[in-house]
Amino acid sequence: MSTESDATRETDGGGQRRELTARLAVPEMDCPSCAGKVDKSLGRVDGVVDVDLNPTTGTATVAYDRDRTSEADVVAAIEGAGYEVTGGTADDGATESASSGDGVGIAPPSEVWTSPRAKKTWLGAVFVVLGLGFEFLLTGGNVAVASVLEYPLHVADLLFLGAVAVSGIPVVRSGYYSARNRSLDIDLLMGTAIIAATGIGYFVEAATLAVLFSIAELLEDYAMDRARDSLRELMELSPDEATVMRDGEEVTVDADDVAVGETVVVRPGDKIPLDGTVREGESAVDESPITGESVPVDKSTGDEVYAGTITEDGYLEVEVTSTAGDSTLSRIIEMVQGAQADKTETEQFVDRFAGYYTPVVVVLAILTAAVPPLLIGDTVTAGIAGYEIAFAGDWGTWFVRGLTLLVIACPCAFVISTPVSVVSGVTSAARNGVLIKGGTYLEAMGEVDAVAVDKTGTLTKGELAVTDVVPCAAPSAANEASGETASQADGADEATLLRYAAGLEQRSEHPIAAAILARADEADVGDLPEPTGFESLTGRGIRGEIEGETYYAGKPALFEELGFDLSRTRADDSSGPRTDGGAAAESALAADEGGFTGDTLAALEREGKTVVLVGTETDLLGAVAIADEVRPASRRAVERLHDLGVERVVMLTGDNEGTARAIAEQVGVDEYRAELLPDEKVDAVAALQEQYGDVAMVGDGINDAPALATAEVGIAMGAAGTDTALETADIALMGDDIGRLPYLYDLSHTANGVIRQNVWASLAVKALLAVGVPLGLVSVAVAVVVGDMGMSLGVTGNAMRLANVEPDALTTSEGGPDAP
Repeated sequence: MSTESDATRETDGGGQRRELTARLAVPEMDCPSCAGKVDKSLGRVDGVVDVDLNPTTGTATVAYDRDRTSEADVVAAIEGAGYEVTGGTADDGATESASSGDGVGIAPPSEVWTSPRAKKTWLGAVFVVLGLGFEFLLTGGNVAVASVLEYPLHVADLLFLGAVAVSGIPVVRSGYYSARNRSLDIDLLMGTAIIAATGIGYFVEAATLAVLFSIAELLEDYAMDRARDSLRELMELSPDEATVMRDGEEVTVDADDVAVGETVVVRPGDKIPLDGTVREGESAVDESPITGESVPVDKSTGDEVYAGTITEDGYLEVEVTSTAGDSTLSRIIEMVQGAQADKTETEQFVDRFAGYYTPVVVVLAILTAAVPPLLIGDTVTAGIAGYEIAFAGDWGTWFVRGLTLLVIACPCAFVISTPVSVVSGVTSAARNGVLIKGGTYLEAMGEVDAVAVDKTGTLTKGELAVTDVVPCAAPSAANEASGETASQADGADEATLLRYAAGLEQRSEHPIAAAILARADEADVGDLPEPTGFESLTGRGIRGEIEGETYYAGKPALFEELGFDLSRTRADDSSGPRTDGGAAAESALAADEGGFTGDTLAALEREGKTVVLVGTETDLLGAVAIADEVRPASRRAVERLHDLGVERVVMLTGDNEGTARAIAEQVGVDEYRAELLPDEKVDAVAALQEQYGDVAMVGDGINDAPALATAEVGIAMGAAGTDTALETADIALMGDDIGRLPYLYDLSHTANGVIRQNVWASLAVKALLAVGVPLGLVSVAVAVVVGDMGMSLGVTGNAMRLANVEPDALTTSEGGPDAP
C-alpha cells in the first residue's frame, strides 16, 4: 500500500540530492488529534522534509531526504505514535528509487468487527457481564479467592481485572503514546482514568470504562470506514486495465502503462479506461460518473470520452489523449481527496475552542476529585430546582465523579463534526457531477445571498446559429469591388454580406464566428476573402483589411462609434417581443438608402437575437442575426433557487440590451445587466456584493475568470475535460447543465445546517453532562455511551445524511419542462 516517487532538487552547493515521497495508509488515524500525534512523531525524524496527513482518508504523505533517513524510519515513527501502517514497505538504498505509482489514495476497508481489537473487546465484555453477575446476582459464589496487600479479591474482582487486562491495555497503550507525544487527547484521558480507577480498587468502574470505550472506538472506526466508502466508490470508477491495439493485436495491460496516442478498444458494457477521442465506432455512453447526467450520450467519431464512463451497446476505438494520472476522473478524485487541505472557518473555530476546552475540563476534573472531600466532610443535602441532592464528602464518590469529567473532557465528537460533514458533502456532490474544491467553498456556497449568471453557454445552450441575414439594398463599395450591382437578386446581396462577414470572422475563435462561418458554408458563398491586419476589438467586434479597405463586423454600438445613426432602426417597442418569428426579417427586407427601415434592429433584438453588423467606415453591407436557444432547465433552475432562499438571481452578459431583455424574460431572472465588457462584469459582481452580500458567479471558467475570482464562489459550467475550468473555478459543474446549480445550493445550505447541528449538539451534550457530574446524575458509563460514543456516532450519522440530497429532476437537463 505504500509507494514512493522521486524528486530531484538542487542543493545550495550546486550538487543534487534526492527526495522521496512515501504515501502510506494509516487506517486508525481518523481524527485531528490522531493526526497531531503522528505529526509530532514524524517531526522528530531527522530528514523528514514535508508531512501531509489526511485523517478523513486515513493516509499520510511524507517527503524525506533519502540521504538522512528511509521509509522504514518514517513507518517506525508513525507506528511509534501508536498507529499501524498497513501494507507499508521499508526498502532502503537503491531499491527505494525503483518503486513507483500513484500512491495510496485512501486507507483500505477495515475488518472492524473481526479485528484483534474487536476480539479483545468482546472477551472483555464477557468478563464484565460475568463479573456483574457474581457481584449482584450470584452473590453466594462471589467468594474471596486471593488478596493483594491484604485487600481481598473476589471472583467478580478477578473477572473485572480480566476485562481491564484484555480491553483496557490497548487503551492504556494508546494513552502512553499520547503522553510520549505530549498530546492531551482521548486516549491519554481514558488510559489515565482506567489506571487510576484500577489502582484504588474501583474495578467495576475501570472494567466498564475499558469495555465501553473500546466498543465506542470500534463503532467510530466503523462509522469512519463507512464515510470513506464514498471516496472508495469514486476511486473504483476507473478501470485498472485497458485493452490496447499494439502491432495489430489486442493486448490487455495496466491502465497506467498506456501512453498518449495509443488506441484502446472498448466493447459494449465496458468502462472506458482513459480520456480520449473516438476514432472508430458508435455507442451511447453513460457519463453519470463524471457529469452526473443519467441520460446516456451518443458518441461517434471525433467525440471526446472520459475515463470511468460506460459504453451501453456499441463498440469504440478510442485514441488516448491523457495518461491515467491526468484523466478528468483522476483530477476529480485528487481534488476530492484534497478537499480537507484548507480548513473551513468553522473547523478553525472548533480547533481553537478545543484547545481551551480540554485543558479546562481536565483541571475541573482534578478539582472535582480533590476539593469537595476537603470542603464538605460529612454528607450535605441541598435543594436544587425542587429536588434534594445529597453531596457526599467521601473521597471515593468524588474520585469517580472526577473520572467521569475526565471522560467528558475529550472533544472528539466536537472536533470531527465539521470534517466528516465536509467529506460527506464533497463526495456526494462529486457523485452527482459537481466538483467542490474544498470545505471552504461548500460552506460559502450555502451562505450566498445573490447568484450572478452569465448568459451564453450558461442560461442558454451556447450553440449559436444564424437566423436572419439582412443585407442593405443600396450598393456599397463592397458591391462594386466584387463586381456586383444593386440590380442583382437579393440572394446575391445576401451572399455578398455573408462572404465579407465570414471572411472577417474566419480569424476569430468566438462562437458567433463559428455560427457565421457555418451559415456561409451552408449557403455556398464561394471562396472567402482573406483579411489582413486583423484585430479583435474587445467586447465590440473585429476589423480587418479586405482588398485594401478596412471592414468591420460587430455590435451596433461599434458602428455608432464609427458615426452611423442607428437610432431609428434600434427604436424601443413598448409592445414587447414579437412571437411570430419572422417579423424582423420581413421588415428588414425593405431598406432605405444605405441603411434599414423602421425599427429593424430593435425587432431582431426583441426576439432575443444577437445582431452583428458588417460594413466599412462609410457603408453598411447589412446585418446578421444570431440566436442562442435557452436551456429547457434554466427557468426552473432560477425558480428553484428562489424557492431555496436565494435573494437575487442576476444575469450578466456582453450581449445587447434587447437580447438580454428577451432572455431575462424567458428565464425569469430578477434583473439583467447587458453590454458588459469583461472588466465591467467584475464591477457588476462588486456592486452585487455591496448591495446584497455574498455572491456566487456562474460562467464558463475562462472568459469570465475575473468575475469568477471576484465573487465569493466561482462556479464553472461544463468543466468535464476542460483543464482551465477545473483549475480556475472554486466549484465546477462537470456537465453542461444549469439544473445542477439549485442542487449545489441546496447541498451546501444543508451541509451548513448539518455542521451547525453537529457542533452545537456536541457542545450542548458535553455541557449538560458536565453539569450533571457534580450532582451525581452522570455515571462513567453514561459519559462514555452518551458523551463519547453516542455523540461521535451521532455527528457521523448526521453528516451521512448529505448523501441523501439529490438533484431535483425538474431542474436537470433531462428533466426540464421540455423533456419527454
